[in-house]
Amino acid sequence: MRYAGSLDFLPLWVLFLLTVAGVLLCIEAGYRLARHRAASDDHEKESSAGAMANASLGLLAFLLAFTFGFAANRVEARRNLMLDEVNAIGTTWLRTATLPEAERAQPRALLREYVDTRLAAARSPDVEVEIRRSVELQTRLWEHAAALAVRQPTSIVVGLYLQTLNETIDLHTKRVTETLRLRVPGVVWTVLYLVTALSMAEMGYHMGLGGIRRPLSTPALAITFASVVLLIADLDRPQSGWIRGSQEPMLELRQSMEE
Repeated sequence: MRYAGSLDFLPLWVLFLLTVAGVLLCIEAGYRLARHRAASDDHEKESSAGAMANASLGLLAFLLAFTFGFAANRVEARRNLMLDEVNAIGTTWLRTATLPEAERAQPRALLREYVDTRLAAARSPDVEVEIRRSVELQTRLWEHAAALAVRQPTSIVVGLYLQTLNETIDLHTKRVTETLRLRVPGVVWTVLYLVTALSMAEMGYHMGLGGIRRPLSTPALAITFASVVLLIADLDRPQSGWIRGSQEPMLELRQSMEE
């Protein structure tokens, strides 16, 4: 899929379970390695291993915060762009009323269909089809407006209509880019899971040097970490995640077009 993110091939619940299993596996591997080293004469002190584990966990917390902030900021940016697009389409719709009466019907029909397409794009799993349809409607709207401008080159009303129509087209491009192309980069996911594996293994190694298992806190840690990763991945999936932005402003605009 053209707009797919790095982890979109995994359902969110599968990603959650794999993360839990991976964290538990890394902790167990570190624990067993420490028990093996503890049986020999050449092994680290528990205090030095604990200091390294704490440093790695601190770095992991920083990386989690950075990734979460990136995904959360994208959600806010998508919401603002959706509102800007609704305002631009609404202004274009209102300015069609200033066009010559014979020229109003076609752009208004196209704008109604355009809003329907934008709503479908926010809910459809095959977003590429809806984006192509939106671009086709933009072309038809612009061709009609350009022909009108040729016939009335000195009309201020037509100039204002062209201005808002151009803004509508520009905001469509910005919204597609912000929503579907600006995702958490694959290299960030790779580094996040690599640091996670090393940090959890170091923590398990520290536990192994002390010879103490923690059968309750270890699964709780794995579930907690996986929940944070799940939230980040959900925020990063505007089309398929469980957290979806409200399309209420666009729906209200569509209803006002009927009124």
